[in-house]
Amino acid sequence: MTNSRKTTSPNMPPLGRLLLIPNTLDFGCIDPNAAETSDLREVLPMGALNAAARLQHWVCENAKTTRAFLKRVDALVPLAVPLQALDIQVLPRPNKGGEKTANKTHKKPSDKPAPDPDADINALLAPALAGHDIGLMSEAGMPGVADPGAALVLAAHRLGVVVVPISGPSSLLLALAASGLNGQSFAFVGYLPVDAIQRGDRIRELDQISRRTRQTQLVIETPYRNAALCSGLLQHLHADTWLSVSCGLTLPQGWSRTLRVAQWRQQGLTLPDNIPAVFSWLAA
Repeated sequence: MTNSRKTTSPNMPPLGRLLLIPNTLDFGCIDPNAAETSDLREVLPMGALNAAARLQHWVCENAKTTRAFLKRVDALVPLAVPLQALDIQVLPRPNKGGEKTANKTHKKPSDKPAPDPDADINALLAPALAGHDIGLMSEAGMPGVADPGAALVLAAHRLGVVVVPISGPSSLLLALAASGLNGQSFAFVGYLPVDAIQRGDRIRELDQISRRTRQTQLVIETPYRNAALCSGLLQHLHADTWLSVSCGLTLPQGWSRTLRVAQWRQQGLTLPDNIPAVFSWLAA
């Protein structure tokens, strides 16, 4: 790592760094204990594996899957600290439904200061403030991209902790590259509404934006909702719109295919309910 550490003052140790450790794209798709588990070196560069093996402190979305990943790393590059001794902290879950709703119970005013909304995130960076590097891991792909870990990255910048991104796979960019659609102008719009009517309205809105701006639109979905999203896209996108689907990227059975919506309607589109997919489209 060439990124230098920052020093808060001459009398204090240099700050640790926040290392963005890329993950595989096979989360939940394979059994980490199975004999046929894929070799991490086919997906991740050795620099990422070496960096992961050196770390003692981690922040992640799911401690269980992070331990499973590090067990796979250990088989290739021995961990500097035994797996059981690692400090693995979990990112706070965002509130369902967006912002907190107003408290409907009328409480008496309190003299206590309002809680710091960033306190939980800042606390996760305590090892870095004490001089230790921290690894941030997403459930799939690059941390901070379509990932709640972005909040920790922003907190690191606020506190003066150096952020070091490490090369690895991003499902969004791999899908875009494989689509053949406009890679000069594109937008990742996240998850579409679960409600069918709202989802249809949003799809038509994004199709119009794509047609007006010549901008590729990218969305993802929880794998068990793949079928519902496919149905909505085929129903509400214009027949001439190019629709690209990438499923199981970097897995042996992974594939990407781009057709016009009319062609997809003719041949049908069936996706597994346990493998991630990325959907992108460009209106004609």
